[in-house]
Amino acid sequence: MGNKEIIYFQMFRDVCKVINSTLNLEEVLNLIAENIVRALSLKGCTVFLLDKERNRLEVSASYGVSQAYLQKGPLDADKSIAETLKGESVLIYDTTTDSRIQYPQEAKKEGVASIFSVPLSVKGQVIGVLRIYTSQPRKFSGNENEFIAGFAEMGSIAIDNARMYHHLKNDHENLINEVHRWFEFGKTT
Repeated sequence: MGNKEIIYFQMFRDVCKVINSTLNLEEVLNLIAENIVRALSLKGCTVFLLDKERNRLEVSASYGVSQAYLQKGPLDADKSIAETLKGESVLIYDTTTDSRIQYPQEAKKEGVASIFSVPLSVKGQVIGVLRIYTSQPRKFSGNENEFIAGFAEMGSIAIDNARMYHHLKNDHENLINEVHRWFEFGKTT
């Protein structure tokens, strides 16, 4: 096993430890984005979650890209590398010539040459996208693809865990409020 693979495994373990110790989704997703960038010597990485009501991708975490690039405009799910939302990983080798890029001028201004877009899925449903940005046109090796896919799966698990926790927490709070209301009602009758 080479040094790169050892580094990949160490980063996976670090992220797994964080996922096991916190339900802070922002912390986990930012750590995933940062580790991918550092391990693969990338320009940046962004995690987007799908807002189904507005059919947009919303930034949930990022590392290595400017605020200006993140705020370039709304990412329409049907216009911004839409194949990813159908469950396909997509490599845009040249952002200046590919029509699947919604904001090609902004990508050029940011210095983004290639984008690798990977779906985030939970139980067969795409819930978001992991986007990887390079400053030079680049294709990824099989090991790099597996590394990225593994982080995407960990991110999906973290998102699902956080959502379930918040849903259960809200249900619990609602139940407690309901019991208090019944208790107060019983005291007045």
